[in-house]
Amino acid sequence: MREREDEWTDLMRSAISGDDAAYHRLLKAVTPVLRAAARRGLARAGQPVDQSEDIVQDILLAVHLKRQTWDANAPFAPWLFAIARNKLIDALRRRGKRIFVNIDDFAETLPGETPEPTASPGEVTAQLQALPARQRDVLQSIAVDSASIKDTAAKFSMTEGAVRVALHRGLASLTAKLRDR
Repeated sequence: MREREDEWTDLMRSAISGDDAAYHRLLKAVTPVLRAAARRGLARAGQPVDQSEDIVQDILLAVHLKRQTWDANAPFAPWLFAIARNKLIDALRRRGKRIFVNIDDFAETLPGETPEPTASPGEVTAQLQALPARQRDVLQSIAVDSASIKDTAAKFSMTEGAVRVALHRGLASLTAKLRDR
């Protein structure tokens, strides 16, 4: 282990000095180690390990972009593993806490969805008639006749913004009235 870390440190020093071949060898050497670490980290967090390649690529990109910040007098491995740890944490945060459960295991025991009670067409028509004329006309045109906002605006000599406002207010009022019933 110590020999490997010393080798990585030497390769990184050469890479910083401009040796592209050493940089290539370093990246080839650290990639399998990073891949295994990413898989372990994902597994410990209860996440699928198939996302480890994305994390490895993030780590390698960060190493490439931040390589000038590495202190050539310090060992390379702790610097690399700090970046790896942070990239793994970032990936887990992006995913949030997720628990994967096969739904087929529970399909027989899950209750069916209770349907929402619906209003009868007569109730909707009665409540629609109780709306102010402009809201009622706009709702009728858009929701019932399937006209566009642009066509409705032209039909009633309104701006499209005014049609949207009337539609929103009419829907909110109709919803409140039907909910209160």
